[in-house]
Amino acid sequence: MIKRFDDVRLTMPSYELKNAYLELLDEQHQTGEDFFQSTLAQKDFGTFLDELNSQSKGINLPPGFVPMSTFWMIDSHQKILGRSVVRHFLTPTLEHHGGHIGYVIRSSQRNQGYGALILSLTLEKAHALGLARVRITCDADNIGSVKVIEKNNGVLSATIISQQTGNLISQYWIDL
Repeated sequence: MIKRFDDVRLTMPSYELKNAYLELLDEQHQTGEDFFQSTLAQKDFGTFLDELNSQSKGINLPPGFVPMSTFWMIDSHQKILGRSVVRHFLTPTLEHHGGHIGYVIRSSQRNQGYGALILSLTLEKAHALGLARVRITCDADNIGSVKVIEKNNGVLSATIISQQTGNLISQYWIDL
């Protein structure tokens, strides 16, 4: 069973959350992680939001990219706990490694049940976008992600060597 938090929800990125996002970037910088597209957001937050909006519409995408919607998981205090993306369709490369959904939890908020929750909420968004089945991949040795995916009814379809990283990758399908 996935732990639910009454005060936590997914939202679209917005200018109202600028300070919360910049605070998140500062925290992640201190931990040495950069999962949150920090450079543009710190330089020009409005342009950063415009780019996320364009990505969701498939506008001005770099080669090999597909339209993807970005969501921020926030609590009632407007603290950003994590980020997720839903890629609207798969390329052969994404089916191999990357999948429809990617997610990351703020480093200070990990191991509290938020990973399973952000994936659950993001699966709802994927379903609303018309997806009936989603591919999710993770490094095979990332036990936390394996547990999160399996808690959300992920069915392991293969374990392969990533063509991009050379790492062992677990590939899952989740029916919506």
